[in-house]
Amino acid sequence: MQNEIEARIRRAEERLSPQFRAIDEVALQNQEKVLSAFREEQIALRHFHPSTGYGYGDEGREALGRVYARAFGAERALVSPALLSGTHALTVALFGVLRPQDRILFLTGEPYDTIQGVIWGRGNGSLADFGVLHRVLPLTEEGKVDFAAAEEALAVHYDMVYIQRSRGYDLRDAFTVAEIGEMCAFVRAHGFAGCIFVDNCYGEFVESREPTEAGADLIVGSLIKNPGGGMAPTGGYIAGKKGYVERAENRLTAPTVGGEIGSYAYGYREFFQGFFLAPHVVAQALKGGLLIGACMEELGYQNFPALDRPLADITRAIRFPDEKQLTAFIQAVQEVSPVDSFVRLEAWDMPGYDSKVIMAAGTFVAGASIELSADAPIRPPYTAYFQGGLTYEHCKLACRAILGKLL
Repeated sequence: MQNEIEARIRRAEERLSPQFRAIDEVALQNQEKVLSAFREEQIALRHFHPSTGYGYGDEGREALGRVYARAFGAERALVSPALLSGTHALTVALFGVLRPQDRILFLTGEPYDTIQGVIWGRGNGSLADFGVLHRVLPLTEEGKVDFAAAEEALAVHYDMVYIQRSRGYDLRDAFTVAEIGEMCAFVRAHGFAGCIFVDNCYGEFVESREPTEAGADLIVGSLIKNPGGGMAPTGGYIAGKKGYVERAENRLTAPTVGGEIGSYAYGYREFFQGFFLAPHVVAQALKGGLLIGACMEELGYQNFPALDRPLADITRAIRFPDEKQLTAFIQAVQEVSPVDSFVRLEAWDMPGYDSKVIMAAGTFVAGASIELSADAPIRPPYTAYFQGGLTYEHCKLACRAILGKLL
């Protein structure tokens, strides 16, 4: 059995060698971009120091935001441990930018499960409760933007166009930065003058550009995903046009103080160092996901994106014929994790989701999806969403374990 597993992995690595080289080249470009941001902002040891109280004049907080802004081609960035998750960062940005009776056009279909209640929940403090209106444009059968429907929709005034880069729990491919640039150009050409907002979760450093370099006004993400590099213990970011970021700062703190306050008693070294490591870590995760995908494909399991498609985020969706095999895959990921490998996973009613979810996250930072992890809603079609891996070697060991379980 072990010889068969090793042979399968060798075949996959040989097949994937051109993609691996391309990933390394993108990582080099992104590393240069991040290094330049550190040097241009003259990052020094004093920026890692902790702060307390109000955090007036917190050099670390301010410099971290400037580094993110430079690396992402943005005018300004809010980077804060007070942003507790990707969903929280998105919520802060949405409530900061939008006003009662404003209208959002969801260009890329329904947003991720945990954001839906933020938009159109009732009685829970959602945007709908504050009078914000929305329209969702379904994607085409091919999982792409329906530009004909978008043209018709843009005949009405909207204040925000919302783009979700990653697939969420759908089976479409993530959108590339080039595709997001096409969306931005299209809506501008049809008279849209509001905020182009991109949920950038899982996409940072996968390509050599970010959506803010392709026409987006605001991008939002989590630090326990790609940009934290596996080191950030918590946090999120909001980056883009200065005016929009300042609105988000006013929402996170208060309109009278905005981005002038915010302390962190544990210091900022892990945030800076994680961001510096992120281009390399993302490359490791991309390679690991491709390896898992190639081996699963050889076993007959359909997975997305197809191995010859451009990569736009770190997630890989793998479809299973039944709940039993889906669960076995998720459990195998947990069993090969460095933390809580002994835990036997079961699906549970996770807050923010409308079906039970099973999640493998034996991670150093709780729930960090830049680390080796996988999750799945327990509903047909039975699909596991695999992501992360701080090192390619760990992904390879995980691949061995998964193949051993499924074979």
